[in-house]
Amino acid sequence: MREILDRELNQLTEQTIRMISLVRDMTEKSAKALSDQNPHMAQEIISQDAQVDAMELEIESRTITLIARQSLVASDLRFAFTIIKALTDLERAADYAVHVAEDVIVLAKEPPLKNYITLPDMGRRLALMLDLISKAFAERDIEAAKEVFRRDDEIDALYEEVSRELLTYMMEDPRTITKALTLGRVARSYERLGDHLENISERIIYWLTGKMEKKPEDIY
Repeated sequence: MREILDRELNQLTEQTIRMISLVRDMTEKSAKALSDQNPHMAQEIISQDAQVDAMELEIESRTITLIARQSLVASDLRFAFTIIKALTDLERAADYAVHVAEDVIVLAKEPPLKNYITLPDMGRRLALMLDLISKAFAERDIEAAKEVFRRDDEIDALYEEVSRELLTYMMEDPRTITKALTLGRVARSYERLGDHLENISERIIYWLTGKMEKKPEDIY
């Protein structure tokens, strides 16, 4: 019986990692589409969102079925609920990658406000955070999950940096306002994407330790 359960748990892990990989691909491509001002790549990202939604439903259904059929206890039950919670955050992360892609399509219609360096860097850093989440799931690696917290601090700092820079542009030249606001939406999408990855890491730590761990600034 335990052998069957372990096989089903492993299959859930593999499916979840495939979903993480897809969201990673979308996130990384959003950064490249932005830096290259490539609307065709942006459209590819938008098309991938349906696949993410389908994977979410399939994995959620399998997880609920597993909970119903098996008498899960302790870490197995925490794992099942971690998967269900992670699915929601992954789906929302993919949505934010799509939001970036949609803004890339708008931005690509006109010359860039500047060379886009910091915003694509945010996207690439988020892709690396998704790699850490995959590692945490696959190897039950608590340290990989905790590293996501530190990386999210970097994303937050970059968001603040970009926001200040864009405000300066708008104050100095009102003609830049529309484009700067669009770039601000991109920065906000990346910042929110990072928050969802942080949520997943918190759940992974809870699964592995039985304790919910948050960054100090998240505790009030």
